[in-house]
Amino acid sequence: MTPLDVIDLGHRSYGEVLALQRALRLDRLDGSAPNDMLLLVEHDPVYTMGRATVATSLPLSVAAMRERGADVIEIERGGDVTWHGPGQLVGYPIIHLSQHREDLHWYLRTLEQALIDALGTLDIPAERTAGKTGVWTRGRKIASIGIHVKQWVTLHGFAVNVDPDLHWFDAIVPCGIHGVEMTSVARELHVPEGDGSLWARTQTAIVAAFGSAFARDPQPAYPSPHARAG
Repeated sequence: MTPLDVIDLGHRSYGEVLALQRALRLDRLDGSAPNDMLLLVEHDPVYTMGRATVATSLPLSVAAMRERGADVIEIERGGDVTWHGPGQLVGYPIIHLSQHREDLHWYLRTLEQALIDALGTLDIPAERTAGKTGVWTRGRKIASIGIHVKQWVTLHGFAVNVDPDLHWFDAIVPCGIHGVEMTSVARELHVPEGDGSLWARTQTAIVAAFGSAFARDPQPAYPSPHARAG
């Protein structure tokens, strides 16, 4: 089976990893990176505003959001505003869709299915919600998806709430969905705070499900020179 390079970046700032994604997209496009990649990372607190962000999704000013201790960044991905930060596992697939299917709807639904399958192995009954992108459980949102595709190579990706402080979402209307209740793997499994194994178990489940969904063989890869330069 074709390899999938899985690059665990640990804890990195959003801006650093955004620059890395853009560099790796070019490497994947010109073939200097021969395999699809999945970057995994935990960010410092940051609110990111996608192309579909509307004023009603931002009850606080940007200045007030920054006063909470988070950065605020406008980016090219689709979707509305969301939050990334400690306790949230973020995945950035760098995939050449020309080697899969040149179909954005297929890509989004395949990402969702990978996360649904991963959460299922953790005994969390996850599902889609009609008309909304992302993954839900028992009516609560547990994972968000926002992508950008250029020349059929993907950027941005997904975020799974493992054990974050969910109060960070109170400053925004997450993904522009009024009344949404955010949840986490820890909350759904009633895991006590500080369970160090939860992150590893969630990451392992996601990597395996992602490989299965995209018919790739996940293999650990050292961070690229772009990553080490940060």
